[in-house]
Amino acid sequence: MDKIDATLITALQKNARIPIKALSKKVFLSSPAISARIEKLEKQGVISGYHASVNQNKLGYHITAFINLRMSPSQKPDFYPFIRSRSNVVECNCVTGNYSMLIKVVFHSTLELDEFIGQLQKFGPTETQIVFSTPVEPRGVAVLESDMP
Repeated sequence: MDKIDATLITALQKNARIPIKALSKKVFLSSPAISARIEKLEKQGVISGYHASVNQNKLGYHITAFINLRMSPSQKPDFYPFIRSRSNVVECNCVTGNYSMLIKVVFHSTLELDEFIGQLQKFGPTETQIVFSTPVEPRGVAVLESDMP
């Protein structure tokens, strides 16, 4: 990956709908050359998808929480299909430390969250943190040196 690829990735992380023409002006390449580079990055798996950023509060999801779950590794074959089938789970990570899984969820109410935690506890003990605010929204990773801290 060269500096042009890094610039394209950075721009696409900020706005996945940026026109090819605008990208070509940023890096001084033709539109077909930009399209070819993006296609190459997609085939390499560097660009894994394009997503719309949605305001969950406008959709009625007023509760965001992180749930730590401690479970035995032998439960993963049952747990993974369960957690993947839950539309309120927006992220699930296998982690180190006292807990096995860190699960990010969104719900309309604390009652719905409580019901979900009850279902989750069949896999093991949980600890839940409810989000009050998010000073740093999800964002892309640093690709250019100028993006790095």
